[in-house]
Amino acid sequence: MKAARIHRFGSPDMIVVEDIPRPAPAAGDVLVRVAAAGVGPWDALIREGKSKLSPPLPLTLGSDLSGVVEAVGAGVGDFKNGDEIYGVTNPQFVGAQAEYAVASATMIARKPQRLSMVDAASVPVVAVTAWQMLFEHARPAAGQVVMVLGAAGNVGAYAVQFAARAGFHVIAVAGSKDVAHVGRLGATDVIDYRVADFTHVPHTVDVVIDTVGGETRDRATNVLKPGGMLVTVVSTDFAPARADVRSAFFYAEVTSDRLNTISELLDGGTVIPQVGSVLPLDEVRAAHDMLAGAPHERGKIVLNVAGSSLSSLSSLSSL
Repeated sequence: MKAARIHRFGSPDMIVVEDIPRPAPAAGDVLVRVAAAGVGPWDALIREGKSKLSPPLPLTLGSDLSGVVEAVGAGVGDFKNGDEIYGVTNPQFVGAQAEYAVASATMIARKPQRLSMVDAASVPVVAVTAWQMLFEHARPAAGQVVMVLGAAGNVGAYAVQFAARAGFHVIAVAGSKDVAHVGRLGATDVIDYRVADFTHVPHTVDVVIDTVGGETRDRATNVLKPGGMLVTVVSTDFAPARADVRSAFFYAEVTSDRLNTISELLDGGTVIPQVGSVLPLDEVRAAHDMLAGAPHERGKIVLNVAGSSLSSLSSLSSL
């Protein structure tokens, strides 16, 4: 089978698409015939050798995936051959960008019926991250004000949708070209940070969802009410300058239960996936160049591993 591999840490030039043996599922795992695989910033960190997960070389890149269960390991009772699934591979976040991948049965779920395979592969890590930020760490009360920094980004777009659907007052901070898009996602107010100072509303926000970090995150503490909460997934060592506000950092934990909850929203049509540039597996280097700043469409970068076969069939079956 073909897989996107690295034998040395470094730039996207280190990635090779090569033939390797098809893996076999261990106890608690399933073997997935991969239809599509997401590409995210954590893949670049792993490729560069900067990830705290520290998977050993050589390795197959990728965590997000969608596809069809080809075989199940011992002790797996929730899935069977032929099931269409989506999720992530394992806690090390590797192995997905290949024609076949082994995934932990506790980190996948049945694919939302409304979604194509490509759509589904774009969802898991970023959607679960936004869900955890909002509902497990920030936990705003009904009617409270939530500000999302980086609202047009992959995590931010889900945070806006989740918060709007839950009935919170959502202030989305985004760039000029994304203002209309973020408004369509359900934001109550949109601030174009290029033309306005988003901190002009001091001490009026209950929760800040930060996907940007740096000076933007630091300034955002000024908008929080006393007792307010800032949740970030950007910096592990952040400490707010104000003693009267709280903060939290965490690593996303993709589980079947969280995916099943998000699947209901996706199948209900109240949350929509954010798919950006779609490339074949052979162009995985170009996908990593996009992570580094090369031009690409807004949304999650996805590798269409199976080409038109699995992806198009899934789209047709969901109509």
